Amino acid sequence: MEIILHGGAGGVPDEPEPRQAVLDDAVEHGAAQETPLDAVVSALCVLEESPMFNAGVGGAIQSDGQVRTDAGIMLSDLEIGAVASVPGVSEATRAARVIMEETPHVLVRGEFAAEVAAGFGIDTNVTLTTEDGLEEFEELDPPDGDAFEQLEWVNEVFGGAGTVGAVARSGDELAAATSTGGLSYAIAGRVGDVPQAGSGFYCTDAGGVSVTGTGEDIIRTTLSQRTAGLLEDGESAQSAAETALEEFVDLTDSTAGIIVLDADGDTGITFNSDAMQTSQSTEE
Repeated sequence: MEIILHGGAGGVPDEPEPRQAVLDDAVEHGAAQETPLDAVVSALCVLEESPMFNAGVGGAIQSDGQVRTDAGIMLSDLEIGAVASVPGVSEATRAARVIMEETPHVLVRGEFAAEVAAGFGIDTNVTLTTEDGLEEFEELDPPDGDAFEQLEWVNEVFGGAGTVGAVARSGDELAAATSTGGLSYAIAGRVGDVPQAGSGFYCTDAGGVSVTGTGEDIIRTTLSQRTAGLLEDGESAQSAAETALEEFVDLTDSTAGIIVLDADGDTGITFNSDAMQTSQSTEE
């Protein structure tokens, strides 16, 4: 099983070595699986359970003080499953798999996605906030009231980035997945690029892509689909990642990171943020 994993594009982490150890552990979990789908789900579940990453436990807090998770999965046969703005679910990637395998839909949101996930044994009562995260949130003096009343505050403090993603390959099969808690202090219910196929993730028989960074601009440029399209046009994994990022910066002047694993098992990694930690295994 070949697998590549990222822990989000952003600033240099305060504790890079412990984070790298978790990424390496997640890759080991993924590489031990039998299928690329199992690999990306297994790997991302490790990161979703770690408060060191903006996914699952410890994810970004929205304007009402809650963490809501997003995730999406796509296979090289174009099967897709995704969940958005889900409360109480740390294993959002597992929930996305349920949508793909057990429903006729591509994307389900909110408490409805949580209800479906619960029916298939996924814990939907997880406390996703951490003490440190709540303390930082309270220090910003969030207003009470509805989303409209919170809007001025959101416009002042909204930001930050960080997403986890994985791409795996075995034989002719590929899978790509991305998971996140979103952007810090966004309006409650905000949905970014991560659960939207073509934006936060994409996969074809030419290769799989997971991206991270400024979500709204990733949506505007359908960054992951553009990267996959360059693979289909014959570019190498690294060249596709670099070309797509250059185009993205020209269009948006924003930050992003891209990981690619193509049908030949070659990888591409690029980012224009201060850091993006990755880990990979090429063992068959």
